[in-house]
Amino acid sequence: MKTKTLHQDNKILNERNSILWIDSIKRRVKEARLKAFLAANAEQLLLYWDIGNEILRKQEQEGWGAKIVNRLSKELSNEFPNMNGWSVRNLKYMRSLSQSWARDEIMQAPLAQLPWYHHIALMEKLKSRGERLNYASLAVKNGWSRNAMIRQIKEKAFDDHGKAVTNFQNQLPPEDSDMAISAIKGEYDLGFLETSKQVKENKLRSMLVDKIAKFLIELGTGFSYVGKGMPIIVGGDTFELDLLFYHTLLHRYVVIELKAGKFNPRDIGQLSFYMTAIDRNIKTKQDKKTIGLLLCRSRNKVVAEYALADIDRPMGIATYELGLPTIEQLQKKLSNVL
Repeated sequence: MKTKTLHQDNKILNERNSILWIDSIKRRVKEARLKAFLAANAEQLLLYWDIGNEILRKQEQEGWGAKIVNRLSKELSNEFPNMNGWSVRNLKYMRSLSQSWARDEIMQAPLAQLPWYHHIALMEKLKSRGERLNYASLAVKNGWSRNAMIRQIKEKAFDDHGKAVTNFQNQLPPEDSDMAISAIKGEYDLGFLETSKQVKENKLRSMLVDKIAKFLIELGTGFSYVGKGMPIIVGGDTFELDLLFYHTLLHRYVVIELKAGKFNPRDIGQLSFYMTAIDRNIKTKQDKKTIGLLLCRSRNKVVAEYALADIDRPMGIATYELGLPTIEQLQKKLSNVL
């Protein structure tokens, strides 16, 4: 049994090392591409801002009408036939860009790091500067494509940003706590499992692993899948933790325990036990302390806060939504929109 356990532990360590090595190569490629992209992207944004500002000035200060935009579109398209972006609609977006930000603001991170069509989406989907800047920061931080960013805006990702009940501020150093808080949402949408039924925890675990790619997207940037239903032997007894991930930005293992029902303070003890087992048997000197996340069908926020108050391990408690929303959830979503 000990030989089998040692083999399993080595397999997990090898997988973790492979993940870290591959991620390091990916980061080097991305950094090289990013430097070239940012230089070109910043120049394009600056040009678009200047054009938009010129249009705005002509229309506001000199009383030129809408026809000037049509004329400019035609002239630029004729002069630069191999360049896209000279449509009337795009020129109006350039004008909106100059109205939204000062010239020096558009050259600063994160705005300067976003492609033009991300900016269009921000202007179309969000009204306030604060919201646009928040989602711009999240898009750069998480590497969201334009469609991914729009999806996050529709699902109000920033509203749920850092809304899980956690003790991270007390249990993690400052350089890690903010990142850990932002890495865990208050509620996870598991609607891609295509079930509205109450499912048992082992069934839910299998369904999530079957669609692990979508689950990783829902979890967010930095999560790498390690295993499910992993046997952990402690004192000769075998236990199975639900899901194990490794967060490549935090350099910590993340144990996720699934609960089919409402959060119960007793769940904390089980999660803490699994975290200890990972720290003592799997974690290496290069890894930091393991984080635990309880995913429950529902939770009482006050009860959750009490449960974590005196816990000396970094834990979070979040909820998940399965399949079709309830009437109450629909009403809540509608109230957020209206």
